[in-house]
Amino acid sequence: MTPTARSLGDCLREWRQRRRMSQLDLALEADISQRHLSFIESGRSTPSREMLLHLAERLGVPLRDRNPLLLAAGFAPVFAERKLDDPALEPARRAIDMVLKGHEPFPALAVDRHWTLIAANAALAPLITGVADPALLEPPVNVLRLGLHPRGLAPHTVNLAEWRTHLIDRLRQQISASGDPVLEKLLKELLSYAAPEDTGETHADHAGIAVPLKLSTRAGLLSLISTTTVFGTPVDITLSELAIESFFPADEETAAILRSLALN
Repeated sequence: MTPTARSLGDCLREWRQRRRMSQLDLALEADISQRHLSFIESGRSTPSREMLLHLAERLGVPLRDRNPLLLAAGFAPVFAERKLDDPALEPARRAIDMVLKGHEPFPALAVDRHWTLIAANAALAPLITGVADPALLEPPVNVLRLGLHPRGLAPHTVNLAEWRTHLIDRLRQQISASGDPVLEKLLKELLSYAAPEDTGETHADHAGIAVPLKLSTRAGLLSLISTTTVFGTPVDITLSELAIESFFPADEETAAILRSLALN
């Protein structure tokens, strides 16, 4: 969706349809008249910068895609995209490092919007010692590829069918929300890997609260559940696309193994 190829109205309409919202739905969400929105989409009316950003917020348009909307309407971009080592992002980088370090002895990692590994704590290393293909660990490391590749962590994942379904579903939701072609290509690659036999096994012992990652390691069987942390009020594109995946022990045996590994 580049401003040179698509009109503002076309871009807004595409985002609205991606969110499965009618003009009336969006008008009500944005507290404007449906007629006003119709005029914007048809090109009969040009919104102010504030109105355009308001509509983008209501549509949940990623910051990366708000700049093209602004350009299409004749406004200058307002969201910067800095590299993570930019001095302006130093407070954010320190926060990431503190979260990762503070989560030890349990594993945690930070990824970008394409699931590229940005940083990880020391507790991650014992989990990936069994990876058969060293190339999967060479930067840039894609976490989903590493997790599902037949020469990555897939052979060591006891509940691979369940875990694969969980990751594929997350990726599909991300694609639905963003329309990112890089993620679409990644999904196609992951789906090309031989699918494991689905035994129909579920994990009722976790009362349905989360899909665990059950990983066979040299230290023993680890059962982990994960949480995702994002920055709450980012106005930088890079920062808005960072996520921290933190893994917690799902049982006492896993907690004991991870604490023991941290002492070695």
